[in-house]
Amino acid sequence: MNSGIDLQGSFVDIATQFGLSTGVSKVLWMPFPLLLMLVSATVGVLVTTWLERKVSAAAQQRIGPNLAGPLGIFIPAADGLKLLVKEDILPTKVDPFLYTMGPVLVVVPVFLSYLVVPFGQNIRITDLGIGIFLWIALSSIAPIGLLMSGYSSNNKYALLGGLRAAAQSISYELPLALSVLAIVLMSNSLSTIDIVEQQSAYGILSWNVWRQPVGFIIFWIAALAECERLPFDLPEAEEELVAGYQTEYAGMRFALFYLGSYVNLVLSALFVSVLYLGGWSFPIPVEMIADWIGVSETTSWLQVLTGALGIMMTVFKAYLLVFLAVLLRWTVPRVRIDQLLDLGWKFLLPVSLANVLITAALKLTFPVAFGG
Repeated sequence: MNSGIDLQGSFVDIATQFGLSTGVSKVLWMPFPLLLMLVSATVGVLVTTWLERKVSAAAQQRIGPNLAGPLGIFIPAADGLKLLVKEDILPTKVDPFLYTMGPVLVVVPVFLSYLVVPFGQNIRITDLGIGIFLWIALSSIAPIGLLMSGYSSNNKYALLGGLRAAAQSISYELPLALSVLAIVLMSNSLSTIDIVEQQSAYGILSWNVWRQPVGFIIFWIAALAECERLPFDLPEAEEELVAGYQTEYAGMRFALFYLGSYVNLVLSALFVSVLYLGGWSFPIPVEMIADWIGVSETTSWLQVLTGALGIMMTVFKAYLLVFLAVLLRWTVPRVRIDQLLDLGWKFLLPVSLANVLITAALKLTFPVAFGG
């Protein structure tokens, strides 16, 4: 497999040229992935909140934000500034430690998950052999924070919202993990890099969405439920629970929930892009395009262009899915909590189990097509 562009190796090489030891160079590298992760995730949130307002306005045939900057692009910045300077009120008789740790446990795992997302042509912050497993493990921490927030708020609506969030997340994590397991079976790897590489041979025909259509649908439904997007936003159903586990939160603590929700939506869309839509892969293989124009694949300018367009391709696929999620918010009515749990436990879980078994059988029967 092509090792691609190794950002850490390049940084260490440059640092050693200035006389630093390899160990010191690696220590200096440590903050850079975290900084890159925070910047990319925060920019993704700003774009998504703006997109949500504009798509919502178009769906309802109204103008939408258009006064703060061109097309209202400064509205997300105004949102962030408002939440930053808003008074942070601590209600009486709450548990201060749990009340503060709840939003932190919701946000931090989501940000850490960006470490294993390959954005293009093997340009990644880190390539872990268990990258996809790490993401599933980190996503299972968030329900603890939601339940902690609801319990510590000393509010019955908040407690019910936290319980709903925990029950909903658990019921949808199992089908999501099983749909990922089917992809892992075909790719013979838990690395996100390997999963994308496995889909790059024949362009769009190699993408996993054609071999795993059921898994793709299950994963997307489960991801929307994990992100608590309509029609699955039962933990904060305003006509029943005021704002659910967020009811007693204000200021930056509330902003962390708001931030975590949108970061998780972009992250889920990126993982759908990586797992099912070929990640940075083009619909037509780059090798084929290079042959058509009579250029070698190793040409420097072609490699740079391919790398840049690969990042754009990954983000473009992800934001197509974000657009779909926003459109669903204004298209599909909210379901009841019992319908939501029935869908997860009684339908998606058995179907995802059957999908894994069928994938294993196809892998043994048609090893060329299913990664045997």
